[in-house]
Amino acid sequence: MKTLLNAILVIFIYTGLAMSCNKDDDNNQQQNTTVEQTINTVQSGTWKVTYFFDSDQDETDHFTGYAFTFNENGSLAAIKGSTTITGTWSVTDSNSSDDDGGSSGADFNIFFASPPDFEDLSDDWDIISVSNSKIELTDVSGGNGGTDFLTFERI
Repeated sequence: MKTLLNAILVIFIYTGLAMSCNKDDDNNQQQNTTVEQTINTVQSGTWKVTYFFDSDQDETDHFTGYAFTFNENGSLAAIKGSTTITGTWSVTDSNSSDDDGGSSGADFNIFFASPPDFEDLSDDWDIISVSNSKIELTDVSGGNGGTDFLTFERI
């Protein structure tokens, strides 16, 4: 009888371990798909900011007329007429060292050194959704705890 109970206990332990490993693998695969999908999507085409909510204010109009190009080498260009503003971008998973640890999933990282309006876009944004025509991002500010939103749509 004791041997039967031990065998049942071993089966339960192995089943629990197998289920937890599969779940982690599924999460990692989904996360990698999100990273890869976002990278492929953003590199194909030109984008515009259709919504930017920063520190309790809609600041979308600061980016009116700018076309954003996310290049394969990690460079980022925002062009409006003869004005070009350059920065960098990347997409990383939640295990990366630049993640703020505030959420799981992928981060869409943007960095502009200047001008101030574009510096406001610099952050490790959490990805809300990605489609062929729209990328929606969010960030909870560490300073004031406010929630910022950024949306790019394909031009």
